[in-house]
This record gives sequence, structure tokens and C-alpha cells, in this order.
Amino acid sequence: MARIEFPEHGLGEHVAWMLSRPEMAVGMGAFSEAVYGKTQLPLRVRELARYRIAQVNECPVCLATRAKDADEHGITEDLYAHVDEWRTHEQYSERERLAIEFADRFAREPSGMDDDFWTRMRSAYEDDEIVDLTICCGMWLGLGRMQAVLGIHPTCEIRV
Repeated sequence: MARIEFPEHGLGEHVAWMLSRPEMAVGMGAFSEAVYGKTQLPLRVRELARYRIAQVNECPVCLATRAKDADEHGITEDLYAHVDEWRTHEQYSERERLAIEFADRFAREPSGMDDDFWTRMRSAYEDDEIVDLTICCGMWLGLGRMQAVLGIHPTCEIRV
């Protein structure tokens, strides 16, 4: 149960709580549209990084969210189920592992990204892709923590 009260608008708790402050919700919506609608990251990379942030945040909404076009991109429940095993699970490419590691470090220890990590990142990603991933992780971490703090739970299917 949410820790604050807000009217239900038929959009699910994950949206309704923000509508208590529509002036700010507009900005959140624009940020979300940029992250999901303008990213150049492949969908698998985006979803694996997003899901790792969801695990770190322990955000029920984020953990229940799935990609709209998951089937078309080979994104299965099994892919999500092993994100916490990213170092050893064989189904992830090196770029996918790095995106998951980036998300994990971004959420847990942002100042712990040492030179070795950056050498590996820059061998697999162009600078603009790293900027893209950084912006995405920033939104996921912030929004996920807001929802976790307020006790927001998924009340409908969420596809991004």
C-alpha cells in the first residue's frame, strides 16, 4: 500500500501518484519519453541495465515492468531471471554484461568505476552510447527510488 494518498486516474499507481503534482509530472513524462523513445541502445541492452537498477532499488514497479517489444528482440522471462548472475550466465553478450555492470556500479558505487572498467566500457561502447546509458540509468535509479520510498506497487501491466 502506498505511503501517500492520491486519486486513482485509471493509469495505475505508478502514474497516479505523480499526478498529485502535475506541473512536475510533465517533466517526469518528458524525461521518461526521452529515455524510452529516444535511446539508441539496443532493447536488450536497455532492458538488462534497467532491470539491474530495478533489482538494486528493490522497486516493485520496476521489477514488474517489461519491454513492449520483448518477444521481437529475444527478451524472455529467463533473460530477466538471470540478471543478478550477469558475471557468469552464458546468455549475455560482452556488451550486455558491461551494461549490467555499468548499471550496478552506477547504483551502488558510482565513484568505484576505475580505469580498468572504463577501458572495458570504451572498448565496447562509443562515447555517445555511454552518455545514453548514463542518462537512462539516472532516470531509472531516481524514479525507482521514488516509487520504492513511497511504497508504490504495480496495479496493472506495465510495458515500456
